[in-house]
Amino acid sequence: MTAEGQERFQTLHELVKAAKGKLNGDIWDYLVGATETETTMKRNRAALDSIAFRPRVLRDVSQVDSSGDFLGKRVRLPVFLAPVGSLDSFEAGGAATAGRAASAFGVPIMVSSVTQPGLEGSAEATSGPKVFQLYTRGDDGFIDDHVNRAVDAGYDAFAITVDTAHYSRRERDIAKRFVKHWRARNVGMNFQAALSWKDIVRFREMHPGVTLILKGIGCGEDAEIAVRHGVQVVYVSNHGGRQLDHGRGSLEVLPEVVQAVGGRARVWMDGGISRGTDLVKAMALGAEMVGLGRLYCYGLAAAGEHGVTRVLQLLEDEVQTCLGLLGATSFAAVERGQLVAAPSVTAPHVHSAFPLLAEPERGY
Repeated sequence: MTAEGQERFQTLHELVKAAKGKLNGDIWDYLVGATETETTMKRNRAALDSIAFRPRVLRDVSQVDSSGDFLGKRVRLPVFLAPVGSLDSFEAGGAATAGRAASAFGVPIMVSSVTQPGLEGSAEATSGPKVFQLYTRGDDGFIDDHVNRAVDAGYDAFAITVDTAHYSRRERDIAKRFVKHWRARNVGMNFQAALSWKDIVRFREMHPGVTLILKGIGCGEDAEIAVRHGVQVVYVSNHGGRQLDHGRGSLEVLPEVVQAVGGRARVWMDGGISRGTDLVKAMALGAEMVGLGRLYCYGLAAAGEHGVTRVLQLLEDEVQTCLGLLGATSFAAVERGQLVAAPSVTAPHVHSAFPLLAEPERGY
């Protein structure tokens, strides 16, 4: 039997199914759920699904380069593992396990400040590129302490999340009276609510040598302000649909932000990315790096480090297939005119990219 034949997971949806089989109902709903009506989460998928490709043929695509640029360094794919709270609820090693997989494959991880094994422990396990992401739960000294620790631990950049001024109503959890243990310990939300542009000014003055990322930008106006405040990376995100309900899909927001930034900063994004075709669309619309959230968590829950690696391998294969069939030898070779608006053929939901799961009927 070939090595490919021995591999348990041959498609991404098989990892989703395996993850559901391993997680209890509360943790599964935490992973797949969003806020209130879950409209924003569905719009993430709707935005991706409402774009079609115009392929070009008879181009030599015998060699396809699907690598990307991470803060001036080449990485195997232009993706990073996005920050997710309490990764240890999916697999005991948490961010350490995910970080090892990311480094072994050749992509970065962005480590959440509310996951185990914490800032230093996660960095120690991650030999490759990495970013630390902070939820503000204290005063200026709290922020400075985390910045200094992140620098000392070898993180390449520092991200501040800016779309959580108020914690959302995630009704899958509320309806089950499920209180996440990491939320029960969480104090200091008033500091996040009080965060303002003056704090970004102070950050730049105190830490001029640190690459700053603002995660949670949802419009061109704030992207413009971020650039004027010296932010090096504008990160388009709606928290996977888990914060503001009835927001726009991230891919819909992306061109507006790219235009506002005008090449003065890097633009990253996340939001519903589930397939290689999704990644190609995001890159063609101006993203430089794309975050994976739920997708790598399925791999982590399904099979630990190997599961995360397998997600990345399958995604890379899908990307190279997509690029080749578009007639492009790299992301840069995809022409803007190869993307056109088209009606979606699938009702959007968290797993609408995986039709073999038959989500409405099987409860995925």
